[in-house]
Amino acid sequence: MKAEKFKSPFKGRSLLNWIDWKREEIEWILDKAFLVKKQSHNGEVHQRFLGKTIALIFEKRSTRTRSSFETAFGEEGGHPVFMSTDDIQLGGKESVEDTARVLGRMFSAIEFRGFKQEHVELLAKHSGIPVINGLTDSFHPTQVLADIMTLKEQFGTLKGLSVCFCGDGRNNMARSLMLICAKFGINFSIFAPKELSPDEEIIKICTPFAKESGASITISDEISVVKGADCLYTDVWVSMGEETLKDERTKLLQPYQVNRELMAATGKSSTIFLHCLPAVKGQEVTEEVFESNASRVFDQAENRKHTIKAIMLALI
Repeated sequence: MKAEKFKSPFKGRSLLNWIDWKREEIEWILDKAFLVKKQSHNGEVHQRFLGKTIALIFEKRSTRTRSSFETAFGEEGGHPVFMSTDDIQLGGKESVEDTARVLGRMFSAIEFRGFKQEHVELLAKHSGIPVINGLTDSFHPTQVLADIMTLKEQFGTLKGLSVCFCGDGRNNMARSLMLICAKFGINFSIFAPKELSPDEEIIKICTPFAKESGASITISDEISVVKGADCLYTDVWVSMGEETLKDERTKLLQPYQVNRELMAATGKSSTIFLHCLPAVKGQEVTEEVFESNASRVFDQAENRKHTIKAIMLALI
């Protein structure tokens, strides 16, 4: 076993979204993700989190995020502590601020997966330790780093690629993809009904980044927007907390399903399919596409672990 030191210029920093991170800084973490993936596949065992602890706060259920944080931290010799809303008083009997101050005195870092972006920001403000956003209704930064890693593995480069998100253009995945694509010079489009177009605030945030990197941002309800896409990306039509809207969303989003015809509409035989999972096959994507040779969803899922390990090594 190796307990080598991992020198990072970002020690003590939080990851709440990618807005305040420069492309070069994100690339630094991405490079480390490729490194730890190689080490994992080589069977190397390291103990870089020995003596460290992380509080994993989950308001929302999770497979990939929880598994990634727990296994990545534990394999490195650290001790992850899972906390659901049934286990702690966060925002209930105890304020988020007070919870942050308590956890900040007991843990090396905090991960938060929940509803309000405000809560993860309060944890970072008051805890005094690194806080990582494992998902909020506004952003999903750890997921999109894994997405970028998967794209780079597939195409060898990022700048100049074209990614099209199909479905609910307002959700945290569409917002987060727009942001990270704008930083990396990836042309980003959204194929969505007008009723589910992204809000002006996120477009305003991303536009200067896209201008600087040379990326384009296109939002349309016309199928022609997928033409030339190197990747079609989708997410569930009904997010956690919106279950009552299932029938309405299904009817509205049916024309935006990723199926054989939509893949063909890109005009490229090399187009890949990505999904942050879990997927409802038969709704946002057909089983045919999900199980096809174009699908990279399980490479993408594995990369959650490697990118999350790299993020934790960088911040903790």
